[in-house]
Amino acid sequence: MKSKNKENIYWKTNIKYVSILLFFWFVFSFLFGIVFKDFLNQFSIAGFKLGFWFAQQGSIYVFVILIFIYVKLMNDLDKKHGFNR
Repeated sequence: MKSKNKENIYWKTNIKYVSILLFFWFVFSFLFGIVFKDFLNQFSIAGFKLGFWFAQQGSIYVFVILIFIYVKLMNDLDKKHGFNR
C-alpha cells in the first residue's frame, strides 16, 4: 500500500510540473507571439520586432529550454522517489 501512495505522489508531482511548464509555453508562444504581438513590436531584439521574434524564434527557444528543465525536474523526482535506474 505504501508503494501505491509513493506512486500517486510521484504522478501528482509530474502532472504539476507538466502543467506549470505548459503554462509558460502558452505564455511565450501564444500570448507573446500572437496576443501581445503589437505591444511587443515596440521593442526589438537583434534588429527584429520583439513580437515577430517570439512568433518566429523565441517560442522555439523557450520550448527547448522547457524540455531541458523538464528533464532535470524529472531526473530529480525519479531519484527522490527511487524510480531511477
